[in-house]
Amino acid sequence: MSKTAELLNGAAELFPDEVVTEAHVRHLDLPGNAGRFALITLDNGHDHKKPSTFGPQSLARLDAAIDQVEREAAAGEIVGAGITGKPFVFAVGADLKGVEALKEHDQALVIGRGGHDVFSRLGALGVPTFAYYNGAAMGGGVEVGLHCTYRTASAALPAFSLPEVFLGLVPGWGGCTLLPNLIGAERAVSVIIENSLNQNRQLKGAQVYELGIADALFEGADFLEESLRWTASVLKGEIEVVRAEVDRGEAWDEAVARGKEIADGKVHGAAPAPYRALDIIAAARTGDLRQGFAAEDSALADLIMSGELRSGLYAFDLVNKRAKRPAGAPDKQLARPVGKVGVVGAGLMASQLALLFARRLEVPVVLTDIDQERIDKGVAYCHEEIDKLLLKGRVNQDKANRLKALVTGSLDKAAAFGDADFVIEAVFEEMGVKQQVFAEVEAVVPETAILATNTSSLSVSEMASKLNHPERVVGFHFFNPVAILPLLEIVRGERTDDASLATAFATAKQLKKSAVLVKDAPAFVVNRVLTRFLGEVLGAIDEGTPVDVADRALAPLGLPMSPIQLLELVGPAVAHHVSGTLHAAFPDRFGVSANLGRIVEAGKKNLYTYETGKPELDPEVATLFEVGDTVLTEEQVRTRALDAIAQEIRLMLDEGVVAEAQDIDLCLITGAGWPFHLGGVTPYLDREGVSERAAGGRFLAQGVASVPA
Repeated sequence: MSKTAELLNGAAELFPDEVVTEAHVRHLDLPGNAGRFALITLDNGHDHKKPSTFGPQSLARLDAAIDQVEREAAAGEIVGAGITGKPFVFAVGADLKGVEALKEHDQALVIGRGGHDVFSRLGALGVPTFAYYNGAAMGGGVEVGLHCTYRTASAALPAFSLPEVFLGLVPGWGGCTLLPNLIGAERAVSVIIENSLNQNRQLKGAQVYELGIADALFEGADFLEESLRWTASVLKGEIEVVRAEVDRGEAWDEAVARGKEIADGKVHGAAPAPYRALDIIAAARTGDLRQGFAAEDSALADLIMSGELRSGLYAFDLVNKRAKRPAGAPDKQLARPVGKVGVVGAGLMASQLALLFARRLEVPVVLTDIDQERIDKGVAYCHEEIDKLLLKGRVNQDKANRLKALVTGSLDKAAAFGDADFVIEAVFEEMGVKQQVFAEVEAVVPETAILATNTSSLSVSEMASKLNHPERVVGFHFFNPVAILPLLEIVRGERTDDASLATAFATAKQLKKSAVLVKDAPAFVVNRVLTRFLGEVLGAIDEGTPVDVADRALAPLGLPMSPIQLLELVGPAVAHHVSGTLHAAFPDRFGVSANLGRIVEAGKKNLYTYETGKPELDPEVATLFEVGDTVLTEEQVRTRALDAIAQEIRLMLDEGVVAEAQDIDLCLITGAGWPFHLGGVTPYLDREGVSERAAGGRFLAQGVASVPA
């Protein structure tokens, strides 16, 4: 048994539930009498819904296949070897389920070395090797191909990426070293850092070719056949593969510097993965593969044992699994079909909702408002956005025409909603106004119609309390911008029935939103956490801490925006209103900032000006401030805010606002854009000791979003 095989055999014990990817070797005669060829196909025995991955046993299978091909190459029995995947999938990288079980640094080191030892053999076979990216390729799936001499890509390839930095790792099986040496540091930084940190942006087949990762591009229908024909021409010398020369001068340093700027802008130094990847890319300039692979091994092992990676895997699991099976959702068989949607209101939020319903459900959507001018404006917004989709090639002319025909407006609620199955209100955030709207709507809609509210903080039960059928009222809280943020807080009122709730969840799924069931409690989940957190920062400012100090306090967490930027995004008036709602419910924990009240009264929408290119407190806002003389440091403000978040989450869990801490994390990730390296927030609070200090204990068991004990 080889050293690599021994290594992988030992590691396999740590991955007992691995779905093993086999490496099948078959032989064929290349076209044009080019010679006999060995083709390795990666296949885990499942269809494309369960992509092939690499755990220790899978690497061992590939290692054994390469043993065979290596012997054949040495004996002169083959002229080349290739590797491809099962239908629609090449391979999507390491088996991350097993990574979560690793407890020791040495175990993590084995995973890095095992991948390198196996993959690098493809570059040292003695005959040319070819990777045929026939379908989805991510992480280790991309990297195994980088070790080959040549690569082709399918024009139908839907997803190609190195997502490791997004999860808290580095491309550690050759990616950080080989990719910049193949396509240059600038392009490699785009793939490894920029795309990864932009929500794991995927490349299509044509882009893989344009970047120079693939040497040829072929249509999906006969991709393998054409790739083999091209392979024969390359081996016979009829085609010479010419690659652009890599600039190893100043351009390399500039690319790494750009990568650091991107990382700083996204994670603000709070997550180590992008910086470790950039260090390896910087060193790869020399072309020393052995040194680069050793650096990848070391980085991979360190990061696998880090809290950020465990949080990243936890967050990935929440978004990809828990979001698809919402805790507490009723039997989906109870859901009623939705063939027409009504929207009360025609302002920006209502118009965004109308557009989303029309695009996803493809059913008639009717807007109403208090005058025709508002209605016309709302309908025009939807039509203009559909025209933009047409210009971008996202829809064709027929689809655009159909979508625009679906969105109409009417002043007459009876005519608009008489046959509607689902009516959502998005009017002014005032209880009396919403109750009146629902009373008017209930009088004209069918008895089975769902009445949904997009309220961000008001009681759904109180809103429904004066209706004849309060059981069909449900909270359906979207986050702005509606088209981008995936979260939908579905609120069950005291009398909401299962059929209405099931319909809400089924509709959310059609809208392609991540739905979380929440109790009818003030401000629900995201706004309650954010308002508590923001309230502590504003409280510190009111007491005398300079605005810039308080605003920088949370920077070490790597949040998508600072507290003041968040306040500006939400809008001072909305933030003030929500804080008032929460103050009324929990006066001991939620204050109402007098300074924020003055900002709202003065009609100011922003606290900062950006005339110098960086945020500075608007002098007009500064004159409105009345502050005390208690000046806190950044660390003190941060401790205060984090303790408050931990305390509030514990109270929310005790009150049963959601089923588990996982749901709060899912809400913060999908509704507020909180980063994967925090795992939402509870894994971070646990590992920093905040949970113990402020909330009486951990939110998650050891080993969940952390290294097992």
